[in-house]
Amino acid sequence: MPTTFIHTADWQLGKPYQRVANNDKRVRLQHERIQCLRRIGEAARENNASFVLVAGDLFDSPRPLKSTVAAACEAIGAMQIPVLVIPGNHDPGGPGSLWEQPFFLREQEQHAPNLRVILAPEPVILENAVILPAPLLRRHDNADPTAWIRSAFDSPTFPTDLPHIILAHGSVQGFDSTQDDEDEESQGLNRIDLSRLPDADIDYIALGDWHGTKQISAKAWYSGTPEIDRFPKGSDNDPGNILIVQATRGQTPQIEKKSTGNFRWNDFPYHFSEDESFDAFQTALNEHIGQWGQDSLLKLTLTGSLGIETSGRLADLIESLEARLLRVKLDDQVAIAPTEDEIQSLANRPSDPLIASVAAKLIDLTSTDESEVARLTLRELHAALR
Repeated sequence: MPTTFIHTADWQLGKPYQRVANNDKRVRLQHERIQCLRRIGEAARENNASFVLVAGDLFDSPRPLKSTVAAACEAIGAMQIPVLVIPGNHDPGGPGSLWEQPFFLREQEQHAPNLRVILAPEPVILENAVILPAPLLRRHDNADPTAWIRSAFDSPTFPTDLPHIILAHGSVQGFDSTQDDEDEESQGLNRIDLSRLPDADIDYIALGDWHGTKQISAKAWYSGTPEIDRFPKGSDNDPGNILIVQATRGQTPQIEKKSTGNFRWNDFPYHFSEDESFDAFQTALNEHIGQWGQDSLLKLTLTGSLGIETSGRLADLIESLEARLLRVKLDDQVAIAPTEDEIQSLANRPSDPLIASVAAKLIDLTSTDESEVARLTLRELHAALR
């Protein structure tokens, strides 16, 4: 008999979004992570899912705000089916952990009685499945958290005719979540060795840690984070989804990916070849952001060169984008290349030799380490003289 359930992970509720400067925008991003749980609940009902598996990192830190805990429990309670969670590296278990704190336990009991936090590496027997959890009891561990499962089938203490589902949080095959973050480097900890698991006895492996949806094998998947939380790296990174899984004992699982993300993290590189390319850039950028508008975060990488006046238009556009979008991550490598008319208007001023001398020095500095300051000053000087 097949069992249908939702595989999700890396909710990271309470994520601070420290690189977003505006507080109101940070709050919007944080609130949407809670709203995403309601979309997960809707998907569970639409697909008659028996339960939801959260493969680690329900919270972003081991000490989330009480308001975040309360909102999470309320949203989980609204799902009205069992929600099974293991601690991940952001919210590890162990003595004194979040999961044992009086406030969390009280909120869980009152608002999310369907939430089950699994803190022990031992089988969890449900009506229609056996869950083999690998909870992280510390943030970083050199040991494979799934090691205990290797011998669990030698003398099983659980039904062998139900689907056997591993629930784990960690890295496999040489990559982990830090490699799709903006700045972090891979640490190579919490490694899961899938090759040492009893493949014939396992029907599905629900993984967390990698923030994009990724198939590792016929039975092993990362669901990814259900609400995108960073600029993806590489075309194979696919965040913002949950997985609807149909598992049957002894058969290959059936997987359906469902998009649950609201915000769009856009990556837009552009090279300016001449001033006339600026209008084409504006048109292409508007099409790229498209319908998402204020629900967009933009990684803007700009190269090439523009004249002084057109670079000023670019600065005005970026100012507008920063006000309108949730975030603009700007890498501006555009060199200022004054047109002949601009050079004439600034550097050849017989009636004002001081301005001419300053302009000439600024133009020379645009090809040095002080180019950024020189570009800004040239723009201001050009605008003032106009």
